[in-house]
Amino acid sequence: MGLRERKKTETRAALSAAALRLALEKGVDNVRVDEIAEAADVSPRTYNNYFASREQAIVAGITASRVLQVASALESRPSDEPLVESLIAAFAEQYREPPSDALALITSTPSLREAYLDSVSSMEPPIASVIAARLGKSELGASVLAAAVSAAARLAVQRWVDVRPSGLVVVPAGSIEDHLREAIGHLEPALR
Repeated sequence: MGLRERKKTETRAALSAAALRLALEKGVDNVRVDEIAEAADVSPRTYNNYFASREQAIVAGITASRVLQVASALESRPSDEPLVESLIAAFAEQYREPPSDALALITSTPSLREAYLDSVSSMEPPIASVIAARLGKSELGASVLAAAVSAAARLAVQRWVDVRPSGLVVVPAGSIEDHLREAIGHLEPALR
């Protein structure tokens, strides 16, 4: 990665970290774009080069690293392991800790949930790449299966995290692995 790309990555990370921190401190509706830009030491115009809304920036604070971690975990799984097991393990590694305040904020705020759903698609290309390599699927077939896996993982996390009207996050009985196994398990015939 060249200096310019590294600077862009650092700026995006600084903006998303500032957005998430401010949202946790002040509440989503009380965060302004100019505050996020100031906290990241950039101009509001620079902010707009990276994010179209404060919701995108806030969500990026939690999802950006998760995308890289899922891709890395998936690529490091043994190639002879059943793909469904590799997928469950790769996603489970990212959710071993109890749900964070950031995840609770996302799941309890409608505008952030929408931005989160949009961001989940960023996990699909690395998943599609592994599916194509392991199963010999076409680009379209691998992309469709990756979208299904991404949706199943999102639904598993939603079932694992229960946000009550009071804002309290309750983790229901069962581990994230149990929820992932159930959700992604529905895709097993297509992932053989």
